[in-house]
Amino acid sequence: MQKKPQKDPEHKGDKTSTLEGVIGITPKGIGYVKIPDREEDIEIDSLFLNTALHRDTVRVMLHPQTPGERVSGEVVEILTRNKMEYVGVLERHQDFYFLVPQDMRMYVDIIVPASKAGGAEHGEKVLVAITSWDDPKKSPTGEVIKVIGKPGDNNVEMEAIVLDTGLRPDFPEKALREAEAIKKNEEAEFKRDIELRRDMRNVTTFTIDPVDAKDFDDAISIREIPGNLIEIGIHIADVSHYLRPGTDLDTEAARRGNSIYLVDRTIPMLPEVLSNDLCSLNPNEDKLTFAAIFTFKKDVLEKGPPTVESQWFGKTIINSDKRFSYEEAQGVLDDGKGIFYDELLILNNLAKKLRKKREENGALSFEHEEVRFLLDATGKPLRVYKKIMQDTNKLVEEFMLLANKKVARRVHELGKKEEKLFVYRVHDEPDQEKISDLIEFLNKLGYNIKIKNKNVSSKDLNGILKMAEGRAEKDMIQTAAVRSMAKAIYSTKNIGHYGLAFEHYTHFTSPIRRYADVMVHRLLLSYLAGKHPSQEELRRYQSLANYTSQMEQLATTAERTSIKYKQVEYMTERVGKTFDGVISGITEWGVYIEEKETKAEGMIRLRDMTDDFYEFDKKHFSMVGQKKKKQYRLGDTVKVKVKRASLDERQIDYIFV
Repeated sequence: MQKKPQKDPEHKGDKTSTLEGVIGITPKGIGYVKIPDREEDIEIDSLFLNTALHRDTVRVMLHPQTPGERVSGEVVEILTRNKMEYVGVLERHQDFYFLVPQDMRMYVDIIVPASKAGGAEHGEKVLVAITSWDDPKKSPTGEVIKVIGKPGDNNVEMEAIVLDTGLRPDFPEKALREAEAIKKNEEAEFKRDIELRRDMRNVTTFTIDPVDAKDFDDAISIREIPGNLIEIGIHIADVSHYLRPGTDLDTEAARRGNSIYLVDRTIPMLPEVLSNDLCSLNPNEDKLTFAAIFTFKKDVLEKGPPTVESQWFGKTIINSDKRFSYEEAQGVLDDGKGIFYDELLILNNLAKKLRKKREENGALSFEHEEVRFLLDATGKPLRVYKKIMQDTNKLVEEFMLLANKKVARRVHELGKKEEKLFVYRVHDEPDQEKISDLIEFLNKLGYNIKIKNKNVSSKDLNGILKMAEGRAEKDMIQTAAVRSMAKAIYSTKNIGHYGLAFEHYTHFTSPIRRYADVMVHRLLLSYLAGKHPSQEELRRYQSLANYTSQMEQLATTAERTSIKYKQVEYMTERVGKTFDGVISGITEWGVYIEEKETKAEGMIRLRDMTDDFYEFDKKHFSMVGQKKKKQYRLGDTVKVKVKRASLDERQIDYIFV
C-alpha cells in the first residue's frame, strides 16, 4: 500500500525566528531537529517536514509556544541533503511503479515511472535514487539505479543493508588495477626498502586473531635482551608503504573509511590483493611493518606496576612464526604447554598488569556480550551463540592499547616546541544530565547510588558498573551506560579519551581496516623524520578525521542491522517456542524483552498482556496490573514465547508464558 505524501500545512509560525540543525526522523514520521548549544530538540510534526529526510541539515521556523509544551516548528529550507538513495521493494500500480522503502524513517513512497524501472520487476528489491521532490504534497519521483534481487535471499538482503546505509561495496576498476600493479612490482619494492628497516625476522613473532580472520593487521614479537629486559614489539602492517596519497586506490580507501563486518561477510576497505595478501601478516612470509617496540624489566612480572623502560617507533621487517586463533592460544595457556607457551605466559601476565593499572586509573571496564551465528550454505542461521572474551582476547587488546597510547604520547612530546597536527581518537566526558538519568534509572532498579557532585569521573562510573557484576541485568546496565556517554570519534583536537582514562590516544594498530590508522602512520612517519605536513595536507587531515568518524558510524549501523536481521530470521522458525528473557525496556505501549541466549530483542505489546489491565508506571519504570497488582520491572527475568517474527519489519513479538 502506497504511503501518502504530506498534506498542505496551514500553521503560521514566527518567520523571523529560524534555526539550523540536523533532523532525525522516527519510524512514525515525526522529526526532531538537534540545534547546537540548545538542550531541547525541536519537534517537527509530519505535516511540517516539507520534504526533509532523515539526517538532512535544515532550517526550521519555530511555532508559537504554549508554556509547558514541547518546542515545535516546521522545516522552511533544506540546506544539505544527507541521503537521496533508498533500498526497498518495487511494486507495480497500473502504468507506474513505486518503491516501498526498507528504511522505516523514509515516511513516503517513491514514484518510479515505468521507463525508469531499469528492467526491475514487481516485487524485486532495488536501489532507487530520488530525482525530484519539489512539492511536499506529492510523492518524490525516482529511478532504479540497481536491481538487487528477490527479497528473502541472503545475498540480496545483506547487499540491501549495505546499500541502504549509503555504502557501496564494489571497487572502481582503476583502484583494482592499481592494487594489481602494486602486487606485480612487490619484489622489486621489497628489496629496495628492506635496508631501511630494523630486521626482526629472527625474533619470535606471532599473530593472534579470530579463527575466521582473513587479514592480519598486527603481530607481537617477544625476546629477552641484555640488561635483564624483555623486549615486546607490536608490529603493524605497513599499509601506508603500499597505499600512496593521490592514487585512485588511496582515494577509494579514504571514501570507504573502514572495513564493514556483516554477519556473513566482510566488505574490505582495501582490495583483497592488499588486505588478505600483500599487507596481511601471514605466517612464514617476510612482511613490511610499522612497529612500536617497548622494553620492560624482566622482574616486572613479580614486582610492582608495569613501567615501559624504553620505546622505539619505526619501520621493521618480520616473519611471523605462527598464526594463532584466540582459542588455540588460550588452549596453550590453559594446558600449560605447547608452542610458544613461555612467550604467551609472559605476555598474558604482563597484559593483566597493564589492564589492572589502566582500571586503577579510571578506565571503564565494559565486557558487552556479542552474538555470533552459525550459518548454513545459504546463509540461514542454524545457531546463535555468544562471543566469549578470553585472556588471549584481553592480551591482544592490552598491547594494542599500549601501542596506540604511546604513539599519541610520542607525537605530543615531539610537538612541545611546535604543536603537531595529529589524528586522535577522542572520547568526551558524558553529558551530566544523561549521567543523572542513568543514576535515576539504576536507582529504580534497586541500586542505591549517590553522587556528591555533578561531575562523574570514569572511576565513579566504573564503580557503578561493578555493582552489576553477576546480576541478570548486567548487560542491560552496560548498554544503558554506553548510551549515556558521548561517542568516540576521530579529531585533530585532542581532548583525551574518557572511557580509557588516557590523556593521549590514537588508532595506530589496524590500518588494513581503518583509514584513520593510515593517516596516523603517515603523520607519525613524517614527524619522526623531522618533516611537517603542508598546510594543504593539514586541512585535508582535519576534514578526513570528521569524515572517517561519520563513515565509522555508518559501518556500525550496517553491522548492527545485519545482526538484527539474522536474529529475527532465526526466530521466524521458532514461533511458539519458549525462551528465557530479561525485561530491557518498558514503555506505555508495551514491554521490551531481550532473549538471554540470542540477545534478540522484541516486544510484548500491551494488548497481548491479557491477564490484567496494565498501566505504565513511569516513575518506577514498571508495568503494573490494576486488579492483581502484578508488576513487571526493568531487569526482571521472565519466560516468553515467540508470537511473531517479521523479516520485513525486522521485529519480534513475544508473549509472557
